[in-house]
Amino acid sequence: MAARFDIDALRTLVAGTDAGSFARAAVQLGRSQSAVSMQLKRLEEQAGLVLFERKGRGLVLTEAGDALLHYARRIVELHDDAARALGAATRAATIRVGLPQDFAEDVLPEAMTLFAHHNPDVHVEVRAGRNHALEEEVRAGRLDLAIAFARPGTAAAGDSLVAMPMYWFKGTEPVSRADPSAPIPLVLFNHPCLFRQAALQALDKKGVPWRLALTTPSLPGVWAALRFGHGITARTAHAIPEGIYRIDDGGTLSSLPPLPPLPPLELRMFVRSDLSRTAARFRDVLASVVQRLAGHA
Repeated sequence: MAARFDIDALRTLVAGTDAGSFARAAVQLGRSQSAVSMQLKRLEEQAGLVLFERKGRGLVLTEAGDALLHYARRIVELHDDAARALGAATRAATIRVGLPQDFAEDVLPEAMTLFAHHNPDVHVEVRAGRNHALEEEVRAGRLDLAIAFARPGTAAAGDSLVAMPMYWFKGTEPVSRADPSAPIPLVLFNHPCLFRQAALQALDKKGVPWRLALTTPSLPGVWAALRFGHGITARTAHAIPEGIYRIDDGGTLSSLPPLPPLPPLELRMFVRSDLSRTAARFRDVLASVVQRLAGHA
């Protein structure tokens, strides 16, 4: 007799994988952990296979469990599409999107506006983060899609959206230095960071001495430090806030030595292999907005 899978149990399987643990999924779904455990046990009974194995204090999918997860996403998506088509009340579809902090104030709001016009009931969960983390979150299935910076020509995954030149930037206040021979003060993201790597490699290649004046995971923190003259930074020209100014390639800044040009970066789109149709629609909208807005930076 063919297996018959319980739709709520399949939904729990998807939720637990996306949340990173079935304990967190229980909270999100409003169920007790014992109820979630029973659903997972029921799935194994229905499949006639071992779908989960314990790793530490949590559960991980076996090869059979991973195969079922692929179909579970499609089944849940089709189930909810059918319910919406018939006017039945169902949990709103959720799309989990990641992007660098640079695009949170213009690209994301416009993409949301365009998408919501034809998809008013979809919940979009946004995570603004670092490039390496965003790509890994998509690969692990915790994000449906993400845009992230990458070095042009590298073997990284993802589809290239647009090339973006990189420049040196400063604030309105003079950059604080003890004397003309002192190293250039830099305001950069914490390691690892493509902008940080490019800036340090360019300065080292030209033999320009530098020091880290401030490191932070916060882009607003970088801009604030520049405004107060704590140093200079490397970014693209996209969404540069008021009070921050570009230093021309090869130019000088007050008493600073000539600054070397910086290599370009590109934006890439990363998507999970089993992307839902709703998420695919948002992917297309987001890619279009990125290419239009970021392509002119």
